[in-house]
Amino acid sequence: MPAPKVLRDRVEAALAAVQNPRLAQDVVSAGMVRDLVVDDAGAVTFTFQLTREDPASLARDARKAAQAVHGVTAVRINVVDPGGTRAAATPRPAPGAVPPPPTPVAMPHLGRAIAVSSGKGGVGKSTIAANVAAALAQAGHRVGLMDGDIYGPNIPRMFGREEKPEVVGGKIQPLEAHGVKLMSLGFIVERDAPAIWRGPIIMKVIQQFLRDVAWGELDYFLVDLPPGTGDAQLSLTQSIHLDGAMIVTTPQEMAVGDSLRGAKMFERVGVRVVGVVENMSFYVCPHCGERSELFRAGGGERLAKELGVPLLGQVPLQAGVPDLADAGQPVVVAEPRSPAGDALAAVARRVVELVGAPAR
Repeated sequence: MPAPKVLRDRVEAALAAVQNPRLAQDVVSAGMVRDLVVDDAGAVTFTFQLTREDPASLARDARKAAQAVHGVTAVRINVVDPGGTRAAATPRPAPGAVPPPPTPVAMPHLGRAIAVSSGKGGVGKSTIAANVAAALAQAGHRVGLMDGDIYGPNIPRMFGREEKPEVVGGKIQPLEAHGVKLMSLGFIVERDAPAIWRGPIIMKVIQQFLRDVAWGELDYFLVDLPPGTGDAQLSLTQSIHLDGAMIVTTPQEMAVGDSLRGAKMFERVGVRVVGVVENMSFYVCPHCGERSELFRAGGGERLAKELGVPLLGQVPLQAGVPDLADAGQPVVVAEPRSPAGDALAAVARRVVELVGAPAR
């Protein structure tokens, strides 16, 4: 194995081949790489300074460049936003004062912006988001779907797209499948790379996906959020004016209780809850057509009544839907006349009725 100093020089040379299109400079010359260290075992660590204006894909490019150097055994990058550390960036609040949150802005080119959320993981939120987006596109609408699930981005697999997006003129070009424009952290980071990020970096990623992606003119813009009421949800509501939020639950009371807390968060920050989708509502036997309630029935309806919003639909359990998702085929595309396909298409139509046509 090369000596650490020799290996460090090779890593630095490899990083110098990564170009920042915004600055027309390599990332080393631009001062984006700091505190580069290579230990005796060949493990590389460095800080990567990524501003809001820079493509988020640069962090992935830097990691891959370092990993490709012979003798490197591991690469760890600490991504920071240098703008967040400058004292002069924002006025200092008075002692004891709480600074006001950022004001969400309207982005009319995105059309109607709708968050898809849940208080609990495993309820099929990404499945609902992917299929509603595909159904809207099938109906002739211009649709974008942003994967805001920073910790578990599943939209790339559900649409069968895994490649890295291009950057043209400083703008990230969204990938497209089934008529839907897509952007996800899964397109940018390695598939097995855990997102161990704090709030400021999550805020930066969401803002960059909103502002630095060439979405074009859309009619509907859906955002698939992670479970809970954490940084991603707050960052989104503070960054863009949302026209509404869809709450996804399953019939069980545990899921309903968590989803209630998620819905109340949107109400607290002034975002309208459009309605509730109950996923995995029942099972229809593909042979005899008999309907079976596998879980406690009526949880979605009870949640909708408590919130005073419509029940947008009940989506049944259906054999083969997970396999279709793994193959990049939303069920509304692959099996549109199936019970799940019909139910999801109906949810999309109901959302259009409630949210309305995009303001132009």
